[in-house]
Amino acid sequence: MAIFRPFRAVRPAAGYAEQVAQLPYDVMNSEEARVMAEDRPWDFLHVDRAEIDFPKGIDVYSDEVYAKAAENLNFMREKGVLIEETTPCYYIYREIMNGRAQTGIVGCASVDEYLNNTIKKHEFTVEVKERDRIRHVDTCDANTGVIFLTMRDTAAVVKRMNEVADTETPLYDFTKNDGVRHFVWRVDNPETIALIERAFGRVPNLYIADGHHRTASAVKVALKRRKQNPSYTGDEEFNFFLAAVFPESSLQIIDYNRVVKDLNGLSEDAFLAKLRNSFSVKPLPEPWDDSEEALEMVRPKEKHSISMLLHGKWYELKALPSAYDPADPVRQLDVSILQERVLTPVLNIKDPRTDGRISFVGGIRGLKELVRLTNEGAELAFAMYPTSMEELMNVADAGKIMPPKSTWFEPKLLSGLFIHPLS
Repeated sequence: MAIFRPFRAVRPAAGYAEQVAQLPYDVMNSEEARVMAEDRPWDFLHVDRAEIDFPKGIDVYSDEVYAKAAENLNFMREKGVLIEETTPCYYIYREIMNGRAQTGIVGCASVDEYLNNTIKKHEFTVEVKERDRIRHVDTCDANTGVIFLTMRDTAAVVKRMNEVADTETPLYDFTKNDGVRHFVWRVDNPETIALIERAFGRVPNLYIADGHHRTASAVKVALKRRKQNPSYTGDEEFNFFLAAVFPESSLQIIDYNRVVKDLNGLSEDAFLAKLRNSFSVKPLPEPWDDSEEALEMVRPKEKHSISMLLHGKWYELKALPSAYDPADPVRQLDVSILQERVLTPVLNIKDPRTDGRISFVGGIRGLKELVRLTNEGAELAFAMYPTSMEELMNVADAGKIMPPKSTWFEPKLLSGLFIHPLS
């Protein structure tokens, strides 16, 4: 059963939440982070991407950058921009994007439950990304990024979250410049805290929705500290990591699309002929322009349907029954079908994580981004039907791994609203 406990958060003081809170460090590069944090001295990117406080060209993995992250975090605490709770609390976190709300609860999950697979995964991690966050967490002595977890809907947890959100005054209520509105409620009543802890004790599993690298890094820091403290009891803060749990029904995965530079030396006709071994291939009506409204007509409408943009023309690819195994939770995914039937055998893209001929475009950018990239030189693009929450959890339950870039969640959980000190 899931352990999910309250904690003494370091968080923005009254009036500072919007100034501090920022998108996660891994959704932008260094140059974008410099622009985003410009004229924002309390922006959390000064902690999560401390290279922005050095001249351009600095090695982002240098000792100086990690030390600066810790220095900036401590400075924000010294100046009263960030304050620490006096007692352990939970927090209810609600985001509203385009009229749709997702509500979850913030607390600390168990390192041991990650190790024993009570907290389930669906992605591989990349070592260089892990090493970065391990050093960041260890140097800052804190989890600075919230891990995005989900669970199958559990009435008791959902009831408690909604009771707090519906009856209490929010601790924070602000809207970022992307139009997403953020609410946070503090749960500090001992009776309510006990009810929430007991409710989670009846949750069989938690699932990582987003943040596999941050989770793996937090766990490896915990293992390092256990080795340094062989008499540890298991109750120390480093045995837990910062997370937000959202019921599956409140979440929505959007499309994660692919763009490919070339046809692997094939002519257009030869490429289309190879596709017909695994798909029915049908031209789609031409959109009247490249606006998102017009491009909706070519968006995939159902599972096992992929829209392809090839040399300026749109096609519908419908997977033939022979192209996938409906009993396999991974191989029946659309992203797997594309990988196994097109990217690997036809285009010779065997490892999409490292092959420079393929790039990935989150659905938040819209289909017009696919049009732009193909107009600028890429030969083809694939618009995907989104992976479902049920598919994600089925893969994790089976102990299997999805292909890279299978899911894109919006809205993102902001960093800087909750920090979990490890000592």
